[in-house]
Amino acid sequence: MNEATYDLLVIGAGPTGMACAIEAQRAGFSAVLVDKGCLCNSLFHYPAHMTFFTTPELLEIGDMPFSSPNQKPTRSEALEYYRKVAEHYSLDVRQYQTVERVEGSDGDFAVHTLDRFGRASTHRVRKLVVATGYYDLPNYLSIPGESLSKVKHYYHEPHPYFGLDVLVIGGKNSAAIAALDLWRHGARVTVAYRGAEMQPHVKYWILPDINNRIKNGEIKAYFNSTVAQITEDDVTLATPAGPVSLPNHFVFALIGYHPDFGFIERLGVKLDEANDRCPVCDPATLESNVPGIYLAGVIVAGERTNEIFIENGRFHGKLIAEDLKRKLKL
Repeated sequence: MNEATYDLLVIGAGPTGMACAIEAQRAGFSAVLVDKGCLCNSLFHYPAHMTFFTTPELLEIGDMPFSSPNQKPTRSEALEYYRKVAEHYSLDVRQYQTVERVEGSDGDFAVHTLDRFGRASTHRVRKLVVATGYYDLPNYLSIPGESLSKVKHYYHEPHPYFGLDVLVIGGKNSAAIAALDLWRHGARVTVAYRGAEMQPHVKYWILPDINNRIKNGEIKAYFNSTVAQITEDDVTLATPAGPVSLPNHFVFALIGYHPDFGFIERLGVKLDEANDRCPVCDPATLESNVPGIYLAGVIVAGERTNEIFIENGRFHGKLIAEDLKRKLKL
């Protein structure tokens, strides 16, 4: 199906992508967003009871206030806020649309998408923003057994794991939060991490909690250790004391995520291999080396995924909108 021409198409309907569409609309341009999942898909897949590290005003986009009774908002509050923002600005969000390929050039791009049922659409656009984030692509262990259905790369809620042996792999925020939540809801939890201790930059209210649970023996931890193999009934760890086999029902491999570098390169965007694979773009406008294709959000930082968050990525839309005003005639 062929559709009308838009001034701007944003790939990724998270907070940064929404901010880009909002600023484009405020500048007088038509904008459409496409996402392979739901609105704010990455936030939706965060743990159900997650609390943000930041304050509500630092998550605001489109100059809309984020009211919360909590000093640090919850995932549920954030999702409600962004739904209201989308409604207020009447954002044209095409959910569950996967971008298959992009053809054309600056001023006349054809963005080909498929819906959940394999039906094709073509969006004609003058400019393009890639704001796909990184949370949809987990880092893998590349070990025997990782493909078993019991191995998860996302953690949502604890109830299904009550009374079971669960291994959490990782030593950062995601792993610490999951381990504590699982333990508090009746799972028998073991943590395995290649570092000597839990990462010191784990959220300040989480770090002493997880360390105390480990110290008290309530959560078993193997540091300086890696997972060698996963089977249906157990896991094998490589530890400083030698191999250790543990009974196991589920594994949460929470070892981080990465941007879709392959998709970015297929667009023709160059990656600076000497600079943590940062895509080549103008820092003043965020236009990439491909004319008409802009980058926004965490993908601007390449593999340094801890540098850009909602708090600073939300301003990328204004930079892009200013460049659109210079280059597009209404």
